[in-house]
Amino acid sequence: MKSIQKLVLAVILTISFSLVAFSQAPPPPNGGNAPDGGNTPLGGGAPVGGGIEVLLILGALYGGKKYLVFRQQQD
Repeated sequence: MKSIQKLVLAVILTISFSLVAFSQAPPPPNGGNAPDGGNTPLGGGAPVGGGIEVLLILGALYGGKKYLVFRQQQD
């Protein structure tokens, strides 16, 4: 019974926190002024997928390690 009460409390807190957590509006391009006359996209020239490859490789290595440990425990 206590676990159900904890679950209900966690759901209520999550919903209430998400209702009051408003984000800010995005800034205008170039901070509102364009000294070079260009119109750079929001976020500047940052690459979109800079770290995804690293995360995929690390996830594959972690999964491979877990699989090898699992296989060793089966023998």
